[in-house]
Amino acid sequence: MTTSTTQKWHLKGAWFDACKCAVPCPCSFAQPPTYGDCDGILLWQIREGNYGDTRLDGLNVAMLGSFTGNPWAGEHKDAYAAFFIDDRADDTQRTALQAIFAGEAGGWPAQFGAMLSPEMRGLETASIEASVDDDLGTWRMRIPGKAEAVVEALTGPTTQEGERVQVHHLPGSETGPGQGPATWGKASTDRADAYGFQWDRSGRSSKLIPFDWYGPDAA
Repeated sequence: MTTSTTQKWHLKGAWFDACKCAVPCPCSFAQPPTYGDCDGILLWQIREGNYGDTRLDGLNVAMLGSFTGNPWAGEHKDAYAAFFIDDRADDTQRTALQAIFAGEAGGWPAQFGAMLSPEMRGLETASIEASVDDDLGTWRMRIPGKAEAVVEALTGPTTQEGERVQVHHLPGSETGPGQGPATWGKASTDRADAYGFQWDRSGRSSKLIPFDWYGPDAA
């Protein structure tokens, strides 16, 4: 819920996940997850951004999350989340990021959070390593001892050199309306061990979607 003290803000960057679903994750198509429930790692790499006069360029935010059912249809339960804020952020930047990603500053994070309504298991600052290749060939993240994802862009027998499997206008885009395209990948590493989230797997779905958000009102 926004307040009179909420600053105007803008974040632009890349979001990706690595989840339990088979490729391609049906959640992004507003369908139930492959196995009825889903859990995964989510990473927001902020390339440029601000909250009022506070610059947020180059910072990362990560989340571990899980749910059962289809959130897009309002048919889900047992939603849980834990957030990690980049430990390179100073106190002012950390407060700004918490306001945005907790949904307190409006915009798409508020809408998505209201839809999913997860029970929060934790919030902490952490060292978050994240990188996305310029050609979208690979993307990865790591929180030492707690979460790691390494993803390679999806390819197949008819994929030509340098091509990326992309989808425009996803009906269940995790970064919101008008964002994209989504680039699909397959995780070679996907593991977590924090706040009751625990898995270690490979070969499951991932997608990378750019985001360009404004709040508390649309630009």
